[in-house]
Order: sequence, then C-alpha cells, then structure tokens
Amino acid sequence: MLLTELRERVWRANLELPKNRLVTWTSGNVSGRDPETGLVVIKPSGVMFEELTPENMVVVNLDNQIVEGTLGASSDTAAHTYVYRHRPDVFGMVHTHSNYATAFAAAGKPIPVYLTAIADEFGGPVPCGGYARIGGAAIGEEILRSIGHSPAILMKNHGVFTLGKSPEAALKAAVMVEDVARTVWLALQIGQPDELPTEEVAANYDRYQHRYGTAKASQGGGDEG
Repeated sequence: MLLTELRERVWRANLELPKNRLVTWTSGNVSGRDPETGLVVIKPSGVMFEELTPENMVVVNLDNQIVEGTLGASSDTAAHTYVYRHRPDVFGMVHTHSNYATAFAAAGKPIPVYLTAIADEFGGPVPCGGYARIGGAAIGEEILRSIGHSPAILMKNHGVFTLGKSPEAALKAAVMVEDVARTVWLALQIGQPDELPTEEVAANYDRYQHRYGTAKASQGGGDEG
C-alpha cells in the first residue's frame, strides 16, 4: 500500500473535522501531498466519517488520476491538486462548511482583523474569494487568485478552504477560522468592533509566527496561551 504514514495522518485529520463541528454528514475533506512523490492522499467521496480508514483514503496524482484506491476521490480533488501544482510550499489542504465562517462566505464578506487571534494566525483579514463551481479546477484557481498570504479563505456561497505546510497545519487553520468567525459574529451582535491598526497586526503576526512557544518568547509573557 502506498504512502502508509501519510494515509494515517490524513485519515486522522479528517476525523477531526466532525469532532470540531466543522462539517456534517459526509461534507468536507482533508488532503496531504507527499513531498517525495508529489502524490496526494485525499478523503473518498460520499463516505461517512465514522466509516473512514487509512486504507480507504484515495491516492491521486497531480493530474487527478487515481493511483491507488477502490473508492472515488473527493469531488474537491481538482481544486486540491490545482493548488498543489501551483503552491510548492503547500502540503496539506482542508475544506469545511463550518457554520460561522461559512455564514461570512454566504454573505460574501471577509473576516476583518478585530482580534489579536486573527492577526496571530492569519496576518490580516481572512479573505473571501468569488463564487466558483464545484468539481473542477475553478475553485483552486480562485483560491490562489484571492488568498494572498493567508492560510485560509472563504469561498463565496460555498465554505472554507485552508492551506498549510502539512495536513495538521491546514487543520489548525480550519479550526481557528471557525473559532474567530464565531467570536466576530457575536461581537457584531453587540456593536461595531474596531479593526486592529496595520502595525499591530504585523507585530502580533510576527510574534506568534516566529517567537511564540519559544523559551525567549515565554520570558516576555503574553496573552495568547
């Protein structure tokens, strides 16, 4: 069986989607790209999450051809492979329909930087791309056109896509975008939040991405856990 370790990681990441209430029924998917072969492991189409196993993950090449697997690949496979072909730094992707983030996508609105947590994780607003039809490369094209340096994008009338250096990193971004979307929505029920100044966004992003979790950073304290 090809890519045993990557199959296991992608399978485990897929199981985290319903666990974190990011998907319902069979919607959503996680994929991972092998850095050596370029092959992609992705969730099979239309399978309940509790029925997923490492063995029934589907292996495809970057031309969307099934290399190994008895089930059909996710309907979002062409979007994933398009991104992988054009972003050599990306080795994991997640797609969800998580409620609060997808509400912003339905309205065609980005998530502004109202929170330090948004600055930390995304380095700016979570952008909203235009509508693109499911099933082909159009979604992947729009992701790359609109995502900028963010690890997450809302796709208008559709849902959330996140990118990462691993399936686990893309999963984290998917969890975080839903968390901040919920908080922003709640804040908007109270009043109009203020966006963080550009210099504060940059400072928070730099601290979180480059110094957070290190011994040096911990000596200086911080409020992000």
